[in-house]
Amino acid sequence: MSSRKIEYMPRSKCCRRVGRAPDWNYFKPRGIPASLLEEIVLTLDEFEAVRLADYEGLYHEEAAKKMNISRQTFGRILESAHRKIADVLLNGKALKIEGGEVTLSDRVCGRSV
Repeated sequence: MSSRKIEYMPRSKCCRRVGRAPDWNYFKPRGIPASLLEEIVLTLDEFEAVRLADYEGLYHEEAAKKMNISRQTFGRILESAHRKIADVLLNGKALKIEGGEVTLSDRVCGRSV
């Protein structure tokens, strides 16, 4: 009996649909120069998850459909976003919104902004 190693390829990430990019993409505590702050990056899909669930008040299943992802993936994205936002607010860090594998409106999937 030979001992062959089986390697599994990870599933490719599906492109996450985002309604729009934010009008403002950088937030920091007042009175502290940005150069002195640790910066946390919130991806565009995390931003969209917060917008759909917390601002629009959609159920996770409905929001997941709008983003073209599973409900479980939506939950993980939202949990990550909440953790990052809490870190920024509680520890006085800067928040930058950018990046992620997303589709903005009708654009082709790919790294954005």
